[in-house]
Amino acid sequence: MKGGRGSTKSSFVSLEIVLGLMADPDANAVVLRKVFGTMRESVYDQYLWAIDALEVSHLWATSTSPLQLTYIPTGQQIRFKGADKPKKIKSQKFRHGFTKYKHYEEADEFVGTSEIRSINQSLNRGGSGIITFYTYNPPASQNNWVNQAVTHEKFRKDTLVHSSDYLSVNPKWLGKEFIADAEQLKKDNPKAYDHEYLGEVTGTGAEVFTNLDLREISDDEIANFDHIKQGLDYGFAHDPIAYMLENYDPTRRVLYIYNEIYQVGMTNREAVAAIQKLNPMNDQIISDREPRTIAEFNDLGLNIVGAIKGPGSRDHNYKWLQDLRQIVIDPIRCPNAAREFSGYELARDGNGNFKAGYPDGNDHTIDSTAYALNNDIDRIKTNTVSHAQQAAALRNLGI
Repeated sequence: MKGGRGSTKSSFVSLEIVLGLMADPDANAVVLRKVFGTMRESVYDQYLWAIDALEVSHLWATSTSPLQLTYIPTGQQIRFKGADKPKKIKSQKFRHGFTKYKHYEEADEFVGTSEIRSINQSLNRGGSGIITFYTYNPPASQNNWVNQAVTHEKFRKDTLVHSSDYLSVNPKWLGKEFIADAEQLKKDNPKAYDHEYLGEVTGTGAEVFTNLDLREISDDEIANFDHIKQGLDYGFAHDPIAYMLENYDPTRRVLYIYNEIYQVGMTNREAVAAIQKLNPMNDQIISDREPRTIAEFNDLGLNIVGAIKGPGSRDHNYKWLQDLRQIVIDPIRCPNAAREFSGYELARDGNGNFKAGYPDGNDHTIDSTAYALNNDIDRIKTNTVSHAQQAAALRNLGI
């Protein structure tokens, strides 16, 4: 549940969990924030509000040490935990029942999906019908892990991603001052308004690729692709091997990225076998210029040539990709390409100013994509030089 200020997502969840415990005698809840010290006057008070709003405060006992709420008729509990003390999260034993509800408040404060997955593995025991809520205001940067997860992950069928904002809330609940502040910011700084009040991922201004369209590419579209390109960026121990299948429409200047192989620790033989499944006709692949590795892959049955590279070629390739009218990426088939392209940002110096050039790292699918298009990019570069020469000749003639 993501949204802007005043979208009442946390209020909704607190009501649902209080009602859920009172309806199911086996249900308990654990409410989490990244830092425990922030809970007392934030999410804990939110649950006290829910109990009062439901007019059942006489049925609940409150405690601040430990921080918890207890349903008096049965002893069921809502416990409040901080992820800065993970050992205390792992040892959640209830006198009766199990953790049916989990609520991650300000989910974007957590380190990432691996931290949340570790907590869930500890709490998802002892019963069925477990419900997990994640509430947060989306960070401005698409590079933030929670924005990446919501955009690119292939969710289970029992998962709902919901967006909300204050415009869908009864104005009486928010008050005139809240509405006035929102409307003033809309006039003064529309981008900040979109981010803070509408919960939109507006970007930080550092994003390199602003021409992305992340959507599913249909089988019918793929069947009609007639300018297919393949690229390969080598890796093994720390860096993944990144193989990309894409189609480039030069007339419309639109690139479609529709399949990938992205994995750390693949041997050359394993990589070749995986690539051959996606490239049964053994069409040419353009890769990073590593002669020994190219020879090994070709000996194993592929048709690989090295990309043309020279001084400044990487920056030129990235600029060329930036200038495309659109880069369409299928986030289901190509989650790593979607993640890297949408999360790729310019680096900043100590004063917050952008550094020159494109940063190195988290760019394996981007490099592979550029290799695949090497001939098209090089052709544009050649034409540009030719046009410049023509212009110089015309000037010399006084035209």
